[in-house]
Amino acid sequence: MTDLPAPHRLQPGEPFPEFALPDAGGDLHTLGQYEGKYVVLYVYPKDDTPGCTREACDFRDHQLLRQHGAAILGVSRDDAASHQKFAEKYSLPFPLLSDPHAEFLRAIGSYGPKTLYGKTTEGVKRQTFLIDPSGRLVKSWLAVKVDGHADAVAAAIEKDLKAKEQA
Repeated sequence: MTDLPAPHRLQPGEPFPEFALPDAGGDLHTLGQYEGKYVVLYVYPKDDTPGCTREACDFRDHQLLRQHGAAILGVSRDDAASHQKFAEKYSLPFPLLSDPHAEFLRAIGSYGPKTLYGKTTEGVKRQTFLIDPSGRLVKSWLAVKVDGHADAVAAAIEKDLKAKEQA
């Protein structure tokens, strides 16, 4: 794992915390590996559930994200075998990373108390972080609604690219 600061709400422009998380094949992925690319780090509760499947397939199928060469990384607490089955079932072309003890997820505020149908439990929060090619947070979505979310992420990349062109 990595030494991470106590959880705090990450702000746009801040360096995103480094991570070292395994994919379904056991290969470690770090933020540094993706330097020079936009990274869409999406946190989801559980493999092969209806909302998580729609979200993964929306990211898989989004043309504009591919055109911008964005690296898409899914993160959940599920293990490698679950990720492998999920990725194969839906032909997901991007890594699904495992954080079984939620250490990294806690550090970025994506694990903790959440309310569903009026009941508060502790668990993984559906969130997305857009990280720019230099490793800084562009935007975070802390209460993701699946429908239209991939479009919103692509629009944020477009907006950031335009801002950088004008700077």
